[in-house]
Amino acid sequence: MAVAVVTAAALGLAGCGSDSDSGGDGENVSLELLVPIYGDKTKPYWEQLVSDFEAENSNIDVKLETQSWDDIYNVMTTKMQNNKPPDILELDAAGPAYATDDALYKAEEIVSPETYEDIEPAFIDSAKIDGQAYGVPTVASTRALFYNKALFTQAGIAAPPKTWDELLAAAKKISALGGGVYGYGMPLGSEEAQAETSIWAYGNGASWEKDGKMTIDTPEAAEALTYMKKMIDEGATQPNPGATDRTPLLDVFIQGKIGMIEGLPPIVGQINEKAPDLDWAIAPSPTKDGKPVTLGVADYFVGFNKDEDKQESIAKFLDFFYQQDNYVKFNDNEGFIPATKSGAEAAASKPELKTFLESLPDAQFYPATNPAWGQTSGAFKSDVGQIETKPVDEVLKSIQAKADVEG
Repeated sequence: MAVAVVTAAALGLAGCGSDSDSGGDGENVSLELLVPIYGDKTKPYWEQLVSDFEAENSNIDVKLETQSWDDIYNVMTTKMQNNKPPDILELDAAGPAYATDDALYKAEEIVSPETYEDIEPAFIDSAKIDGQAYGVPTVASTRALFYNKALFTQAGIAAPPKTWDELLAAAKKISALGGGVYGYGMPLGSEEAQAETSIWAYGNGASWEKDGKMTIDTPEAAEALTYMKKMIDEGATQPNPGATDRTPLLDVFIQGKIGMIEGLPPIVGQINEKAPDLDWAIAPSPTKDGKPVTLGVADYFVGFNKDEDKQESIAKFLDFFYQQDNYVKFNDNEGFIPATKSGAEAAASKPELKTFLESLPDAQFYPATNPAWGQTSGAFKSDVGQIETKPVDEVLKSIQAKADVEG
C-alpha cells in the first residue's frame, strides 16, 4: 500500500514552542502514554519513570495507561475509531503501521538527533514504510539456539550445530536417549508458529515480502519447510509439533527434557529463576549452510500527530526514557536486549546476552508494517503445523492464499 507521508502538520513542528500545548516555554501540556505489559516489573517501572520525569518537567503531565498484550490491540482499535489515540504508544511494528493513516510524526521528530543517532539502524529500518521511519525501537529481541549441555554430553555431541544437517544429526542422538527426552523443540502451535517458521525460512534465504506483496509460496520457503518436516518424520522433535505452543515447550526445555530450542533473551532470566542448576548454553541459530542469520523482533514508540503540537513534549519524554540509566533498567527488568548502541555497550558485560548482541547485524524481521502481515501471521499459526500430515506445497499454497486475501 502506498503511504501518504505526514507533511505540513509535522514538518514545521520542531522548535515550535509558542503553542499552548507544546510545553516548550513552560506552558502546561498533558501527554497520554499507552504501553504494553511485559511482566510484573513493567507497570512499576513506568510509574516511577513518569514520576521522575514530571519532577524534572513540572509543566508536563503524563497520563499512563498499561494494557496486556492480549488487550492492547483492541484498545487501540477502539481509540482510533473514536479518534482518540494516545500521544505516545508503545507497540510492535503495528504501531508504525498507523502511519498509513497519516496519523504519526516521523521517527526523527519524536526524539532528539542525539537519541536518534544512538539507535541501532537495523531496528529503525525494519519498520520503515516507503523508506520513511515512523517508530523508534524500545526493546529488541533476536532468536538463538538454547541447548542442554548435559544432554549433549550424554549423546556424545561435541559442539552446537551450525547447519540443518548437523542439527538433525544432533537432535536424533538426543532423542535416542529416551526417557521422555527430545532432541529439538519445534513449536508450530497457534502461539507463535510464524516465528519458528521464519527462523527456518530466513535461514534458507527466504523473505515473506517483495514489492509490497506477501511471498510465502517460494522455493526457498518450500525447502525450509521440507526440512522441518524431515525433522518431525525422523523423530528429532517432540511429538505433534503442530499442537505445541512455544511457552509450554520452553518450560519443558527448562525442565531438562529438550536438547535444543530456539529462544529469546527473557528465557535467560526464566532459566536462572526456575532451574538455576540447568547446564545450558546459547549458540547462533543453525541455517542451511551455516551462514549467520536470525529472526529479529522489535517493539516501537510512535507519536500521534493530533494537530495539538505536542511534538516537543513527546520528544522530551522519549529522550528521558532513552537516557542510559533509565533505558538499561527497562531492558534489565524485561530481559530484552537494548536497541541503542550505548545500551548494547552497557549490556556487553553480560555473557548471557553475547550471542544475541552479536546476531543483531544479521537479524531479519517480519514485514509487519505491511497491512497483509496480520492475516499472513494468522495463517502461519493456523496452517503451518499441518506439514506433519500434508504436503509442504499444499500448506504453503494455503497460507499464500490467505495472505493474498488481505494483500
